[in-house]
Amino acid sequence: MSTAEDAVGTLSDAEHRKQLRRAVVASTIGTAIEWYDFFIYGIVAALVFGKLFFPESEPLTGTLLAFSTFFIGFIARPVGAAIFGHYGDRIGRKATLVATLIIMGISTFLIAIVPTYETIGMWGAVILTILRFAQGIGVGGEWGGAVLMSMEWAKGNENRGFIASWPQFGVPVGLFLGNLVVLGVSLMTQDAFETWGWRIPFVLSFLLVVVGLYIRLGVLETPTFRKMQAENKIEEAPMLKVIKEQPKEIIVSAFARMGENASFYIFTAFVLAYGTQQLSVDRDFLLRGVLFASVLSFIWIPLFGWLSDRIGRKKMYLIGAAATAVFAFIYFAMMGTGSPTLILIAIALSLLPHNMMYGPQAALIAESFKGNLRYSGSSLGYQLTSIIAGGPAPIIATFLLAQYNTGYAVAFYVAFCAGISFVSTLLLRDFTNKGIETDQDYA
Repeated sequence: MSTAEDAVGTLSDAEHRKQLRRAVVASTIGTAIEWYDFFIYGIVAALVFGKLFFPESEPLTGTLLAFSTFFIGFIARPVGAAIFGHYGDRIGRKATLVATLIIMGISTFLIAIVPTYETIGMWGAVILTILRFAQGIGVGGEWGGAVLMSMEWAKGNENRGFIASWPQFGVPVGLFLGNLVVLGVSLMTQDAFETWGWRIPFVLSFLLVVVGLYIRLGVLETPTFRKMQAENKIEEAPMLKVIKEQPKEIIVSAFARMGENASFYIFTAFVLAYGTQQLSVDRDFLLRGVLFASVLSFIWIPLFGWLSDRIGRKKMYLIGAAATAVFAFIYFAMMGTGSPTLILIAIALSLLPHNMMYGPQAALIAESFKGNLRYSGSSLGYQLTSIIAGGPAPIIATFLLAQYNTGYAVAFYVAFCAGISFVSTLLLRDFTNKGIETDQDYA
């Protein structure tokens, strides 16, 4: 353990601010890389995986099967949350975040060399599924550590929403990079893209992971975790204890995310299949629309995180849940017109109501758990939603579209999820501008 780490508690204000900035940058960049890896799978799955790994199926069935392998990553996320939540509360936020990045990087790179159905039959899909599961393990342990690495360097009770929103900012950065790279390689001929071009985004992830590791290794452990070590408050089995002591917070956190999580994957992954197959919209046009939406999120996520520090975490989140329910119908109405201008506007604005929730979400969930159980509790609550919302969302949306032949059926599904988020959020406590470091704060 370095002298610098031993001296965390005695840092000057200037040094503390420097470490805060470094922690925020490391968390944001690392999270962006992890989500780039996670998103390129969803983008490529929507575009070509059905044809490459399930060629004997009808187009719709192939898309459903491709999204099923996409769903596997979401099933793995709570597993990753349980594993790395335990170690994040046991050995520290920093070491755990390095491990999640390595796992994600290796599994994503290996996807680039998976043989297709034409070469090894269904074994290609089996290998793809295993690697997607490994991706889910990595990203499942990432979120809690990245948020805590930033938030626990914040001094006092102010601006936690804004500071914790920066790892969330890494999500649209990852989405932007993923769509940008796929858009770039899709400029080649369709045959070239389907033969080898789709592999390039996965290969590039290796370079990004090296950069992310270099940055993360230079950050000190958080003052909160160091204080828990000094006071001998490290739990032997934090995951089991948080399930026993704060089950309500875990369950409510999971359901509070439903509207945000389901809408995000419908507006960023399902839209690619919906637009190309149902509306006959050009693939690159849709990718550019999602690219634009992710750029706008660069502004909205920290903005709504900052606003949550002013008007309250819960209030901001409730506004976002209500806006998501309403916008779902506006979105599919605009998409259904077939007008390129209206479709572009719909896609560009699609993440605005989502970001009203996503900006304050990190602090809202993380603040709900005691310091020595925070990595475990917040990670598990956050990632459980992937099974009930994010993962199945494209599959459910594809099924609803096939069943009713209208985007409004999908809009009702998004509104339903947003309604669950609204009710669940009402059950969470609001720790805006309140202490979160002692057991008494949770009495």
